[in-house]
Amino acid sequence: MAIKPTIYKARIALSDMERGYYDALNLTIAQHPSETLERMMVRILAYCLNAQEGIELTKGLEDVEEPAVWVRTMDEQIALWIDLGEPTPERVKKATHRAKKVCVYSFNSKSDVWWSQNANKFSQLDASFYRIPWEEAEALAALVNRTMDLSVTITGDSAYVAGDNGEVEVQWEVLQAR
Repeated sequence: MAIKPTIYKARIALSDMERGYYDALNLTIAQHPSETLERMMVRILAYCLNAQEGIELTKGLEDVEEPAVWVRTMDEQIALWIDLGEPTPERVKKATHRAKKVCVYSFNSKSDVWWSQNANKFSQLDASFYRIPWEEAEALAALVNRTMDLSVTITGDSAYVAGDNGEVEVQWEVLQAR
C-alpha cells in the first residue's frame, strides 16, 4: 500500500515590502512521503516570495513534469515556473521553453557544489537562481506544525518568518537574476 501525503494547513500574513504586496494566505500543503520538512518550508517560502494572482502549489514530487510552484494564465500558459533543490541544466532548459519566467531555489547542504558544477550551463539559460543556506532551511523546518499561523515579512534579500514555534530570518543569495 502506498504511503499517503501528510496534509498541513498554513495561514500566512504576508508582507512583501519590496513589491508592496500584502496578503492573507490560506494554504493546504500536501507533503509527499519523500519530501523533507525543509523542502516543504522552502516551497512555502518560494510561494510567498513570488505571491501573485494565480500562484499555486503543484503536486510537486508526485509529478516530475511539474515544478514545486507555478503561476498559470487563464489559457493554461505557464507564466512562472519555480523549482526547488538542485535541478539538472536539462530540466531548467526545458522549463525555460515551457514558461515565461523560471526561478530555482536551491537549499541543500551540497548546493555550493551543484552551483559550481553547473553555473556555466545555467548562465546560458533565461532563469533566475537563488541559494538559501541549509541552516536556515533547517530553522524553517523547526517552525512546522500540522496547522501553522505564520507571519512572513520580506525586505531586500531576506524574509523574517515567525510562527508559534519561534522565528527565523532567511537570507538568500542571488546566484543569477534574469
